[in-house]
Order: sequence, then C-alpha cells, then structure tokens
Amino acid sequence: MCTTMENVAIFDSPGKGRGLKATKEFWAGDVIFSEPSLSAVVFDSLAERICHSCFRRQEKLQRCGQCKFAHYCDRTCQRAGWAEHKQECAAIKAYGKVPNENIRLVARIMWRLDKEGSVVSDMQLTSLEELEDHIADMQEDELKEFKVDIHNFLDYWPRNSKQHTIDVISHMFGVVNCNGFTVSDQRGLQAVGVGLFPNLCLVNHDCWPNCTVILNHGNQSAVNTMFHSQRRIELRSLGKIEEGEELTVAYVDFLNLSEERRRLLKTQYFFDCTCHHCKNGIKDDLKLGGKEEEGVKPSEEQVKEATDYCFQMLEKMDKARLNGDYHEVVKICKECIEKTEPILADTHIYLLRMWSTLSEVQAYLQYFNDAADYARKMVDGYMKLYHPNNAVLGMAAMRAGVTHWQAGLIEVGHGMVCKAYAILMVTHGPTHPITKDLEAMRMQTEMELRMFKQNEYVYHSMREAALKNRPMTMMHEPGSVEEGIKNLFHRRK
Repeated sequence: MCTTMENVAIFDSPGKGRGLKATKEFWAGDVIFSEPSLSAVVFDSLAERICHSCFRRQEKLQRCGQCKFAHYCDRTCQRAGWAEHKQECAAIKAYGKVPNENIRLVARIMWRLDKEGSVVSDMQLTSLEELEDHIADMQEDELKEFKVDIHNFLDYWPRNSKQHTIDVISHMFGVVNCNGFTVSDQRGLQAVGVGLFPNLCLVNHDCWPNCTVILNHGNQSAVNTMFHSQRRIELRSLGKIEEGEELTVAYVDFLNLSEERRRLLKTQYFFDCTCHHCKNGIKDDLKLGGKEEEGVKPSEEQVKEATDYCFQMLEKMDKARLNGDYHEVVKICKECIEKTEPILADTHIYLLRMWSTLSEVQAYLQYFNDAADYARKMVDGYMKLYHPNNAVLGMAAMRAGVTHWQAGLIEVGHGMVCKAYAILMVTHGPTHPITKDLEAMRMQTEMELRMFKQNEYVYHSMREAALKNRPMTMMHEPGSVEEGIKNLFHRRK
C-alpha cells in the first residue's frame, strides 16, 4: 500500500493552475497514493443509519448519550471517533440543534487545524489556505445559501474555541464547496457522507482520465471493529502512465455529452474544460445517434423526434420511480423502448438510461429474464462509450452478471462476472469488499457453469431447489446505485 507521496510531484499544469504529475512509470491498477481524510461527516439524511466513525451501514446503531446525534456500531467505533466528535458533541449540546453537513464538516476541519496546525502530516502536499475557494465565481443564489451557512456556523462555533475571522471561515466553506469528496459506505455502493482529502484536491480533471479515485475503508469485513481501518481514498492508475505525465481524474460522468460536461464543470467547479474529448466532441455522435441497419439510417428529423420523446418519458419515469410505483416505471420504459429502439443507436444515452432502469426494476420485481436482456444491452452500449477500465462499466457488468445468473443464463452470467472482476481489479483492487464479493461470485458461477456443461437438466433442477431455499441476496430496492458512484465530488443540491 502506497501511503507516501514520493510517486507524485506538484507542478504548474498549463491552463489549469497547480496539478500533480507522476515521478515514475505506472501500470493499470497501481496505487499511486492513498490518503486518509482530513475530516469527514455523514450526510444529514443518513445520520441515524450510518456509523459516524467507520461509515458502515448498520441496522442497529448506538447513539451518543451526550448529544443524541452521533451514531456508532459499538463502543469501539465510538472510542475511535471520539477525537473527531469530542468538540462537536459539546457544540451540538450547547447549540441545541444539529447544523447541516457543510457546517459540521467545516467545524471538524477547523478544530483539527487549530489543534494540529495547517499541515496535519508530512504526507500532506498542500495547506488548505493554498486551495482555491472560488467564492468570487459563485452565482447569486449559491452565494445566498453560502452566507446562511456562515451565519449559522458563527452561532454554532463555541465561544471557548479559537475565534477566526470571517475571511478564514468563508475560505474554508469555499474549499469544502468545490473540493468536498463523496464518502461511500463499506461496500462502495452508496454515497453516505462528505470528506476533505487535501492531496486529492490537487488532481486536475480530464473527461478521459488516466486515474480513478476509490474509497477503501480497509478491512471492514472484520466483524470486530478493532480491525476497521480509517477511511482513505486511493488514487489508482487506469493504464500505463509515463514518468512526468499529469495525473487526472474525471469530476463528471463521461456519459454526458461534451456540452453538458462543460456546463457542469463550469457551474460546479468553475473552469472551462479544454480536454481533447471536449474540444473534439468525441463520441457525441454515438450518444445521440440514430440506428444504422445495413447502411440505412433514419433521418435526422426522426432521430430528433425520438430523442425528444425519450427525454420526456425519462422525466415521467423518474417521477414514478421516486414514488416507488415500479409497475408504472416498467410500463413507461417499455412503451418508450418499443417506440424508440428501432430508431435510436444502441449507444444513445437516453435509451441506455431506459435499459438500465428497466433492468434494475425488473430484477427487483423478479422478472429475471427480462432484466437480463436489458442489462446486456446496457453493458454493450457502455462498452462502446466508456474507457475499458471505467468503474461505472465494471459495476454495470457486475449487475448484469448477477441478473443473468438469477435468470439461469449461466454462460453469459459467468462471462459478465469475469469482465466485471477484471475491471474492478484495476479500479478497486483485490482488497476492496466489492472485489472480494465478485471473486466469490466468479467462483460460484464457474462451478455452476461446469455443472451446466456436464448436465443441463440436473443443473436447472438443482438451481430451482437452491433458489427456493434462499431468497436472493442481491435484492435491494432500485435506487440510484450508480448515481452515487458517478459523481465523485460532493455537490450541494
């Protein structure tokens, strides 16, 4: 595990300000550096369902007896989190209520800096004072919310803590606003909080990056919380990186069109993206294209009409999904797919969203064959758009593999699981809980595939019996699993 910062150096990146470059050669899957959070907090909405120390999702959590706000797995986690929670605990009691996640994060950071100085370890390459806050670039409505947060922070910050100027406090809020990084639960499937990782803040964006960031909470499969290690991010290489090459990650999902990515980057991170993929609109034609069969293409007018219709149906579908009306979701998706599938390319981003949602909902409703069919289409489309080692592609292949296995389509299922495993070995590495899950799945599907090839009839009858005896473990209610992962940097909604 690389926890030193010898592999990277700060340099002036043309047109981007400070950046990080590699000081040696890297290959796919190499950990360039790992970094613990300077501080992190659980989202307001999940404060009672996630441990405030190790960020595990647990059914039964113990509440802090003092402030009644913080929740922990057990006494071990409570003790481990006490250094970070001690001043917060007293402040919440004195304030009489719990401030929002931005205020809680800024306060935790400032308590830590007051105690340890502006650089908390010799691994830290930059102080927070040197990071950009982009307050001058904020829009009016954003600035309004920002000022409310600062006002509430001043009420919350204890009189007996070190007092800071408004400028210092504003700068911290600005830094958190544009550099806060999404913290996921132990499986890496759901965004559960936000943290600040100073070195990661120095890694610039590229729409087709050479690195990915993953959160690895360490050995959290250990039931005994003594062995839980701290939250840390890993910057991992997606392919060969030359010595001296700039290290980049994607701040926004590549599935968006160039124009949309540029808009998001401008409004959320305050810069104009000039990367090769944006400048040349690479793959945009595939993302909104028409279906070509034997050299015949639909007219531009037909494609536009189908695209607009698809967009409207997506909005209807999202509403039904939020209301938990899954049969309505299926009806909307099927109607839309029937109408637009003959016209739109199999890489059209609206069609991909329809397939993705429909496969997820049908799996939840236990229509596995249908779910498998759409999951396969989704992965085929993703493979033509994403970098071959993109984590979103890996997660989609994993979901498709499970769905095919549930449908008894063991050959395709095993192939998908193997594909997902190969990608996640690069993006997540062998010790991540999700890669371990996949390895177990891969062994299971491999064994079943051998049985299937020996005797199909015996295989299917054994499968039926096995499925009756144990409910599916992968059944979670369809939410937006991928959404949590795609948007690495936490944004205020």
